[in-house]
Amino acid sequence: MSFNLETIRRDTPGTQSVIHLNNAGSALMPSAVHSAVLEHLDLELKIGGYEAHARAMPAFERTYDAIAELINSDRSEIALVENATAGWMMAFHGLNLKKGDVILTAEAEYASNVITYLQAAKNKGVKIEVVPSDASGQLDVNALEQCISDKVKLISISHIPTNGGLINPSAEIGKVARKHGIPYLLDACQSVGQIPVDVEEIGCDMLSATGRKYLRGPRGTGFLYVRKSFMDQLEPPFLDLHSATWTGKDSYEMRADARRFENWEFNIANVIGLGAAVDYLLNIGIETASNRLRKLAASARERLSALPDVTVHDIGLEKGGMVTFSHATYDALAIKKHLANSSINVSTSSIVSTRYDMERRNLGTIVRASFHYYNSEEELDKFISEVAAL
Repeated sequence: MSFNLETIRRDTPGTQSVIHLNNAGSALMPSAVHSAVLEHLDLELKIGGYEAHARAMPAFERTYDAIAELINSDRSEIALVENATAGWMMAFHGLNLKKGDVILTAEAEYASNVITYLQAAKNKGVKIEVVPSDASGQLDVNALEQCISDKVKLISISHIPTNGGLINPSAEIGKVARKHGIPYLLDACQSVGQIPVDVEEIGCDMLSATGRKYLRGPRGTGFLYVRKSFMDQLEPPFLDLHSATWTGKDSYEMRADARRFENWEFNIANVIGLGAAVDYLLNIGIETASNRLRKLAASARERLSALPDVTVHDIGLEKGGMVTFSHATYDALAIKKHLANSSINVSTSSIVSTRYDMERRNLGTIVRASFHYYNSEEELDKFISEVAAL
């Protein structure tokens, strides 16, 4: 369908009650997603969970196809999981890193990932090296090249960090990873649905993403992509009767596709809802959606920068739909509360979420306003007006 803001906002009932600028937390879902989830739950109510799943199998399987179409992969390379962290963990722990192995990551890496690196360092003796940022604030690809050695066994970065508009140069990083034959894990939690993500262009071996953010799907959904040619280099940290088959008294055989990283039980209604959300985005077009939300964010940065006492903190050559700022007088939590009183939803980002980057830039807690394609220019005006009213 062509982009029609009035239609899209009519499809998004939440826009009638709030100005939602917390899309990097959890976006407003379209009515089609809500209906898809409720229809399946109603079916489970009437005929039973297993029976409803069997009847809804085409819609369930469509989710794999929709995601594959969105990120330019094969459906066999997609595993559906309950959240992005679960998918990321399956990939990371599937590598079975050993003592002395080196992980290369970025300064703007997400806390959940770094905590896992630190746990691996504590329990296995792996080493963590943080690649410096360049003058723009993004990961320095030349510095990454200089960090390469035969001990590097993983390059793992957040595509779009949680604390701002930065878009890391994922494809350039992928070229370095392929050149040296190093596994490449991309945390695309914030990028899938916000910007075009093409796994062939990026060159990552593994990618994790969530449904609740820019895809506008239900909470409790996500997926893991694993490149077909890389699949057998990963050993899932756990298997069950869904991910493997008990072939003999003392033997089992893993599935040949990425579903080896799934487990038996699914929230079928939410998975169907995720498929409906991806299809909704595909109908709009990811380029169209991304261009609009990035345009709104760029305007917000420009207008916030013009306000007295307001400092915008976004870095990077390429910026997305997330805008972060602080005020000389009011702290981030006070601003969030002030905006909430006017039915404007924003979030905050603190040092505990991206410590390397926030410490480097001497930042504490900042306000994060994250735009989506369904936000209107009038909502942007109201947001700027309320910040100015401080």
